[in-house]
Amino acid sequence: MWKNLKAQASFGKGIDYGVYIFNKKEWIVYSISGITIIGAIAYFFYRSIFACLFLAPVFPLFLKRKKKELAEKRRQELNMQFKDVVLSISANQKAGYSVENAFREAYRDMAMLYGRESHICRELSYIRKGLDNNAVLEKLLYNFGVRSHVPDILQFADVFLIAKRNGGNMTAILSETAETIEEKMLVDKEIQVLLSSKKMEQKIMNVIPFFIIFYISVTSKGFFDVLYHNPIGILIMTVCLLVYLTAYLISEKIVKIET
Repeated sequence: MWKNLKAQASFGKGIDYGVYIFNKKEWIVYSISGITIIGAIAYFFYRSIFACLFLAPVFPLFLKRKKKELAEKRRQELNMQFKDVVLSISANQKAGYSVENAFREAYRDMAMLYGRESHICRELSYIRKGLDNNAVLEKLLYNFGVRSHVPDILQFADVFLIAKRNGGNMTAILSETAETIEEKMLVDKEIQVLLSSKKMEQKIMNVIPFFIIFYISVTSKGFFDVLYHNPIGILIMTVCLLVYLTAYLISEKIVKIET
């Protein structure tokens, strides 16, 4: 039963939150950003428009990385919204609603809190429609957990499935789960607050090399000419670029903590 449920959930309908697709506006904005970054690197490191051809592979990598960042941000928002869903379901259960009706009422609560176009409302709407068509709540919830790629949601689906199948005290379980998720979210928020200043420092340090090159180029014209348009200079600047990219990736790993 568990394997069948997991297989069905993996191929269920709905958004896969592990994959991000740009809308038209985002595609234009991030395409311009990617082209600008390539142009800046070509100018500061090579002073040649032809370097853009050499740096062209950076463009799809930039878009891929941006999609990954946006997908992660969307999952974080979904996780925060889901915490309120569990609190709402727990409160509805204590008010005497059945589990299924508690999920239906949670949709109304989330619509007032986040709006009907929010991701969590769309998921709850999907669950409501499934319940109206006599779908199994555990399957719908597990499907959501698999697609969300959010550990808290998937763990909640696991706990919910086990409790529902084994006749557990759903009211108590939901209440305890809500408290656990809320405590975890508070800890996550504290960590992010502590890291916020370091992230800002990291962003500033990422652009400082470009400002240094620009400043010296303006104040001491010709100082960097020896590094451009000759094989040795190109090799040196390429090594500098690789060192810069390595430092950038390391700095991102330092300020990123998986919670």
